[in-house]
Amino acid sequence: MQSIASQTLIDIHKLNLYYGNFQALKSVTMDIPEKAITAFIGPSGCGKSTLLRTLNRMNDMIPNTRIEGKITIGGADIYSKEVDVETLRKKVGMVFQQPNPFPKSIYDNVAYGPRLHGIRSKAKLDEIVETSLRSAVLWDEVKDHLKRSALSLSGGQQQRLCIARAIAVNPDVLLMDEATSALDPISTLKIEELAQELKDKYTIVMVTHNMHQAARVSNQTVFFLNGEVVEFSDTEKLFSNPRDQRTEDYISGRFG
Repeated sequence: MQSIASQTLIDIHKLNLYYGNFQALKSVTMDIPEKAITAFIGPSGCGKSTLLRTLNRMNDMIPNTRIEGKITIGGADIYSKEVDVETLRKKVGMVFQQPNPFPKSIYDNVAYGPRLHGIRSKAKLDEIVETSLRSAVLWDEVKDHLKRSALSLSGGQQQRLCIARAIAVNPDVLLMDEATSALDPISTLKIEELAQELKDKYTIVMVTHNMHQAARVSNQTVFFLNGEVVEFSDTEKLFSNPRDQRTEDYISGRFG
């Protein structure tokens, strides 16, 4: 993937995160550009998913978590006392490793967020549901079955439904935490192609164990090791000419 010149949307500065006495993130500093795909790679337990979850404050739910440093999104400090976490999560949507549709109809899954945020008009909800499912490249497959349970869909369709549900509330950022690792190769390809289309509208930050996926899909890649950022650069540059020996060792398969 070619890098693109973009303005910074997410600014992370000297971020430390502790689970009790264990330091999971160590002085992480980076600028994440808007309307591009940034991939986090690194071995299991290196901190990449932890950092992803700081961006919508999912780590707040884990007892004894402590954060130092600063994260701003669009210039706003997301850990400020004035921040409403529910509003933040509307702006920063998330798609998880396992598809997790609600045990409701396909329609009600997508309409859930807009209803939660006060939209009651059926015409408006119909429009949002159709637009979101079209954006997730799922509309043609489900348009005649919107009242069917979301749990009746295949795994790949469920994951695209979860993406439609996330974008139905018009977020600025879409977080993808190993979003294809539970899917078959064809479904994985569809999600990758979808991410490429969605980056024109959304800033996408993805965690992946699959280095080939990072190389195929992302504009920038961040390599983590033991809670630290080892290297962050244009994807093409990081994979073809890494600056740090540890990055080269990881992408060449010497460890991880």
